Formats: sequence, structure tokens, C-alpha cells
Amino acid sequence: MDKTTILTRQLGLQPYETVWEKMKQFTLQRQPSTADELWLLQHPPVYTLGLNAKAEHLLDPGGIPVIHSDRGGEVSYHGPGQLVAYLLLDTRRRNLGIKDLVHCLEQSVIELLQHYTIDAHRQTGAPGVYVNHKKIAALGLRFKQKGCYHGLSLNVDMDLEPFSRINTCGYPGLESTQIAEWYQPVNLQQVSDALQRCLLTRLNTIGHNE
Repeated sequence: MDKTTILTRQLGLQPYETVWEKMKQFTLQRQPSTADELWLLQHPPVYTLGLNAKAEHLLDPGGIPVIHSDRGGEVSYHGPGQLVAYLLLDTRRRNLGIKDLVHCLEQSVIELLQHYTIDAHRQTGAPGVYVNHKKIAALGLRFKQKGCYHGLSLNVDMDLEPFSRINTCGYPGLESTQIAEWYQPVNLQQVSDALQRCLLTRLNTIGHNE
């Protein structure tokens, strides 16, 4: 298997727990010859709590389900109109450390947003991507012996109200934004295709053993 091979799957709208279980099983069962995969999808409304999450950051979930996940990070929200990219990678084969992968994901989103004339940036000590200091993309990864899974979520054209019911990523007062607030019209499938290109290009130019 060529170590640069990444199979891409467009999965549509999928329940969080279903996809999470499939990611865990994929990683558990993967072999040295197993190709890496990139899953692109959306979730129905759900709050997820990462391994570092504190209950006080979940302010008022209302009727939206809450799931305790095994990803890194704090509390986050997923819903229709948000693009989720899950990366199932053999990080040792790619010689990828956590910092390398986080930088890769952030830079891929920043480059994608440049296509939409959106000036995005990082914030020191707060992983993710921001526009005018509002969060537009969140990161959460899980590293295991056989590789990593989980990934990033990018707000494209969605209802942002549920973000007001949490301290997003554990930061009180942190506002969220989305592509649709800065660029119209926006098509989620086109954003998905563009993010796929950005991610694959970056992943295939960093981290490989010679």
C-alpha cells in the first residue's frame, strides 16, 4: 500500500454515535497495509463532550442530546450545515505527531477559507480556526497505538443558536461564526470538495518517512 493513499468517503447525514463506533472499530482492526481514510459528513444536532470537558461549560442543552466522546478537547456542537471531516490515519506510517497534524488541519481550513475571500487565523493556546476572533472550525483528535481518528468541524451554513447554550470549547463568551456570514451563496458540497483537496494536499506533503 502506497503510504500516501487516502480513501475519501462522502457519508451524508449520519448519527454521531454510529460514526464514532465505526471509527473506533476501523482503528482497532486496521493493519499495517490498511489505507488511511477521510470521512466527510454532517451530524444531526448533538453536543459532544471531549475528554477534557467540564460539565459547567454545558449551559443549557435543552432537548439536544449530549454525548461523552473520547476525542480531545472540551464541549462542542454539531448540526446540519456543519461540515465534519474525520481523519483515520496511521500516524506512525506518516510520521505525524499531534502538533504536526493539528497544524495541518488548521492550515487546510485557513487555505480553504481564502478561496472564499475569508481572512481566517489561529489563536494562541486555543486550537481551531477563527474569523474576527469568532470560532469557525473546531478540532478534536484521538491518538491510539494504531493511529488517530476524529478530526475537525467547519461551520458552513447552519443554525448557530445552539452554540449560545455552551461555552464553546471551554471558553466563556466565545462566539461562533460560519462561512455563510461572510460569503454568499455557499454550497456545502462544494466546500466539502474544496476541504478534501486542501487536506489531501497537505497530508501528502508533510510527515512522511523518507
